[in-house]
Amino acid sequence: MSQPESAVADAQAGGPKNGTPVQGQEPLAKLAERYGLRRAIARPSLPVYLRQLWERRHFVMTYATSRNVSKYSNSAMGQLWQVLTPLFNAGIYWLMFGLILGADKGIKNYPAFLITGMFVYTYTQRSVSSGAKAISSNLSLIRALHFPRAALPLAYTIQEFQQLLISMGVLFALVLITGEAVTWLWLLIPVALILQTMFNIGASLVLARIGATARDLNQLLPFIMRTWLYASGVFYSIQDRLVDADGARQWIADIMYLNPAAAYIELMRDLLMRTHDTRPYIWMVCVFWAVFALAGGFWYFWRAEEKYGRG
Repeated sequence: MSQPESAVADAQAGGPKNGTPVQGQEPLAKLAERYGLRRAIARPSLPVYLRQLWERRHFVMTYATSRNVSKYSNSAMGQLWQVLTPLFNAGIYWLMFGLILGADKGIKNYPAFLITGMFVYTYTQRSVSSGAKAISSNLSLIRALHFPRAALPLAYTIQEFQQLLISMGVLFALVLITGEAVTWLWLLIPVALILQTMFNIGASLVLARIGATARDLNQLLPFIMRTWLYASGVFYSIQDRLVDADGARQWIADIMYLNPAAAYIELMRDLLMRTHDTRPYIWMVCVFWAVFALAGGFWYFWRAEEKYGRG
């Protein structure tokens, strides 16, 4: 038997006895390297990984669309719930914070202010929450098929984006009903949505990796999302509450606007509402979070590619 055949035979038998190579025999690692062999689950390089993900773009889109269709298939009103849910939430917050607690004081066109905040925040909340379960809830698919695992959280975010497109039509109508007018700034709304989607994808990838091993994340996530909601100025003005009303220093409000959810909410309000006071640095904050989250999220998720679905 030749040397390579002997090495392969040792590998099939569980390796050389006591894990020690026979004298004169080439170690299996070097033998595999010489013949171009690698582990079946080895993590590809990042450029190769991104190319593989692009090659499966049709799978990602089909998977996202099928989940979108089946999500509300058993309910009487079907996909109408993806519009009704943020509307109901906005109605409850308007009743509690607008009428009862007086959070609308000092805010022009509070209904449009609140509805815009709810729709924008709901998009990020649902994308991140579903992305956290993308790996742990698809273990059977991961173990049965070979594909870049990033396709799953990416598909979940695309699913939420498809739902957002329907919701945005309702948002535009409601904003116009409250007295706002169409301006040239509305042309920048697709750019704002792309930036937010980039951030959502990156955040979903980060939480997908964490959720793959930390199963308690799903129990903690509702509390995290609720805290994020209250810190993002969805139903109150950060500027009015921290600076104008309480006399806090401006830098505290500026730090709160660095919160990505608050930044994307403020950006959408700037574009939709003429009555909203703009923040000149908000575009820079949104671009930063979009690029940083997307690049960092892909890198962080890719680093554990060979661990998903194991154990």
